[in-house]
Amino acid sequence: MGKIIVEGGNKLVGEINISGAKNAVLPILAATVIGGKQSTIFNVPNLKDVDVMEKILISIGCNIKRIDKMMWIDSKPLDSIRIPEELVREMRSSIILMGAMLSRIGEVIVSYPGGCEIGPRPIDMHLKALRELGAEIEESHGYIHAKTKGLIGCEIQLDYPSVGATENIMLAATKAKGTTVIRNAAREPEIVDLQNYLNKAGARISGAGTSVIIIEGVSKFNDVTFNTMSDRIVAGTYMIASAITEGEIILKNVIIDHLQAIIVKLREAGSLIYTDNNSLKIIGPKNINSIDMIQTLPYPGFPTDMQAPMMALLSIANGTSIISETVFENRFKHAEELIRMGANIKIFGKVAIIKGVKELTGAKTTAKDLRGGASLILAGLSAKGTTEVENVYHIERGYEDFHIELKRLGANIKKIG
Repeated sequence: MGKIIVEGGNKLVGEINISGAKNAVLPILAATVIGGKQSTIFNVPNLKDVDVMEKILISIGCNIKRIDKMMWIDSKPLDSIRIPEELVREMRSSIILMGAMLSRIGEVIVSYPGGCEIGPRPIDMHLKALRELGAEIEESHGYIHAKTKGLIGCEIQLDYPSVGATENIMLAATKAKGTTVIRNAAREPEIVDLQNYLNKAGARISGAGTSVIIIEGVSKFNDVTFNTMSDRIVAGTYMIASAITEGEIILKNVIIDHLQAIIVKLREAGSLIYTDNNSLKIIGPKNINSIDMIQTLPYPGFPTDMQAPMMALLSIANGTSIISETVFENRFKHAEELIRMGANIKIFGKVAIIKGVKELTGAKTTAKDLRGGASLILAGLSAKGTTEVENVYHIERGYEDFHIELKRLGANIKKIG
């Protein structure tokens, strides 16, 4: 499985180029099957989750060439309706292929998705919306079989602004007859990126980034070249790496607007942050301030994916901080690992109370999920002594060459296995 070993105490200094966004590229790769055309996607991050999506696309008949950060996909030869179970179990977001496959060939068989252990993420909203568009869905023995003789546009009101459900509806409705309106749609920047890709390929979608998205069904698609947006969660993680080590890091290729919720909280914690067009400089504080309250919320609120890294930072702040996790249940698994390192954290349901300690101490820890794993490495950067983080495959699902980039910035870090 591999592990990362960090010797704490080094300030991180230097520049880093932020890679393409995992949560933008995965739905875009799913979308490439809709038109049966050729797509050339640039700024594709080298991640485990992207590898899984590539394998899924190949398994259903797509031709793919991948060179460095570029991926070329020809979905014309697509010849299978079954998404392999072992690949779906590796990555929850593979469920967005349902909408794309219904749009393309009107049928798909997929098992229930896997992924991180951060609590139930039911796909009921996805299935309800696809049924409203005209899909017949049978669920049995852990499989979902969806088919349609033709999807028809309709009005869909989401009970919660789910990113995955919003994307699945967009993919399914792209070629549906008539107009589809999604109300209470998720507003995340990655959804805007998906709209931009689909429109470039011939779709007619407007409203992404607001709570109402309108999709006018089209029948023809064209070849497309597209550049994926940069990853706001990766950027936020490196910002915390600078803050937790009293470092000085310049981030290049960032979209400042996407980082506002993170910038506000890191300034509150005492960091100095300067922005200029698509770059940002963050200087970590000598003494980290506690933060009265952080509540995770759908965009533009504080991202749930930044909760674990932020907890690592607040574990060595002066005073007591409170984090309320409103998006996912069971997303405090990293807390027990941080406690091994000397953190003083108490969990009450969906609320974590973090009393800052003077310093953390290196320990043997285990990554339970993607962002939790990143938080342990961040904690290790500032801890006294050596920290070992097991199960680093979780981290590699969302961070490209994390240990290599941190080493380049001055961390004493290495990967084994």
